[in-house]
Amino acid sequence: ERDILALIARGLTNQEICDQLWLTMPTIKTHIGNLRAKTQSRDRVQLALFALRAGIAELT
Repeated sequence: ERDILALIARGLTNQEICDQLWLTMPTIKTHIGNLRAKTQSRDRVQLALFALRAGIAELT
């Protein structure tokens, strides 16, 4: 989930994350749902902000 969160923060789409991590779309969607629940995020933007604040991702 940490890798997925970092890739979301980099702006990758679900399909791009699938391709990069060699996971299926349902697996990615499950992990994103889990991340949203754990971080109480409504959407990908909030997940990206969480990743930045937690030091999981950096602005480039």
